[in-house]
Amino acid sequence: MYRFSNTVIGFLNLFTLLASIPIIGAGLWMAKSSTTCESFLQTPLLVIGFVILIVSLAGFIGACFNVAWALWVYLLVMLFLIGALMALTVFGFVVTSQGGGQPVEGRVYREYHLNDYSPWLRKRVEDPHYWMAIRNCILSSKTCASIVMWTPYDYLNRDLTPIQSGCCKPPTSCNYAATTMAQDPDCYLWNNSPTMLCYQCDSCKAGVLEDVRRDWHKLSVLNIVMVVLLIGIYSIGCCAFQNTQRAETDYPYGRNRMSKIHPRWDFHWWRWLNERRRQLY
Repeated sequence: MYRFSNTVIGFLNLFTLLASIPIIGAGLWMAKSSTTCESFLQTPLLVIGFVILIVSLAGFIGACFNVAWALWVYLLVMLFLIGALMALTVFGFVVTSQGGGQPVEGRVYREYHLNDYSPWLRKRVEDPHYWMAIRNCILSSKTCASIVMWTPYDYLNRDLTPIQSGCCKPPTSCNYAATTMAQDPDCYLWNNSPTMLCYQCDSCKAGVLEDVRRDWHKLSVLNIVMVVLLIGIYSIGCCAFQNTQRAETDYPYGRNRMSKIHPRWDFHWWRWLNERRRQLY
């Protein structure tokens, strides 16, 4: 059982080391891609890939070759990752606790309003540079092209994704026949051009935030699972670190505690000399 924790940590880190290679490759491939949607995630992918690579390498070397300082670095970074994941999970639940959309009378789909979401999320999509990247992403994904041939009957009986509801049509409350009536500001931003539609509307930004909110909830559940898994790996890593320290500074279990396995260089000389004296006297 002495080497069990070291073996487990070694195999786990070898697996994550190999898993980091396609993550880094995907990030580099996205960096060279001309599609805005793909390059949008390149930085997080590259950061995650390189962090996993370095941490796994340190854990693998420390566990398999009894390098105490490498395991110490591994455990320190693992502790930081556990704390960061826990903080990210709590933060994600806080900023995505609002929203969800409002039901529309006589419709299956919901409509989304920007003011229903947290100020932190609103600030992100209200940044012109950030929003331009998202807008180009939606255009390249052809999300709205899938409903361009819908009839009024389809809008009454079929569901829409949050982005389709906010970006691909004007708000349902818009009444373009009543020109003197005060309406939702998004009604005046609507344009029939396929490259315009309602991409500058607050409802479009709200639809994007609703997608982010749903994805973040799924990510938070995954983060909880990852935190539990990392705590288990961290515990095994602590045992491996203790074993490695014992191998360097103390006597490992089941090993001979003799300090001199081989005799000194002059042992045979003195033995021969003593035998000669006994023969002479």
